[in-house]
Amino acid sequence: MKALIVTGAMLGTIAAATVPAQAAGAQAEAQPVQCTAGRLKAQVGRIDPAAGNRFAPLVLTNVSGRSCWTRGFVGLIMIDAHRDALTTRVRRDGPAGPRVVLAPGGRAVARLHWGAVETGAETSCPAPSGLLVIPPDERAFLDIPFKADRVCDHGLIRVGPLKKG
Repeated sequence: MKALIVTGAMLGTIAAATVPAQAAGAQAEAQPVQCTAGRLKAQVGRIDPAAGNRFAPLVLTNVSGRSCWTRGFVGLIMIDAHRDALTTRVRRDGPAGPRVVLAPGGRAVARLHWGAVETGAETSCPAPSGLLVIPPDERAFLDIPFKADRVCDHGLIRVGPLKKG
C-alpha cells in the first residue's frame, strides 16, 4: 500500500489555494443583487400641495438582509377602494440616472408630481386609495396606500428617477 506524505510546505500551498476560493465565494455573496419587490417596502411620503399641483416622495426601502441595487423609474397603477385599477398615465421626468445601491435598511426616493385641477373636458378626477408600485425591471408589485385627494389630467403622474435617499 502506498502512503501519501504531506510536508509542511505542501500544506502551505494547499492553504494558499483554498483562501482565494473562499474569498471569491464571500465576494460573490457581498456583491449587491437587483432589488426585487420581495426585497423592498414602498411608501408615499407627505403630499405637498402647490397651486393645483401635488408633490410627494415615493420611498423604496431595502427590507432584506442583503445589499441590492436599483436604477431608473418605477411603474405605477392607481387603484380605488374596491381594488379596481384607475386610469393611470405615468410620465418619466429626466434620464434614468446611475445605479443606486441600497444596504439593508437603505432607501431610494423618486419624486411624484400630479395635477389636482381638471384639464380640458375633464369634469372629475379620480381619488385613489392605493397605488401598485412596480420596481424597475420587475413584474411583481407592492400594494400601498395612496390617499391623494384627486389625480387629474386623465390620471397623469410624473415620476422622477430613483435616487439615493
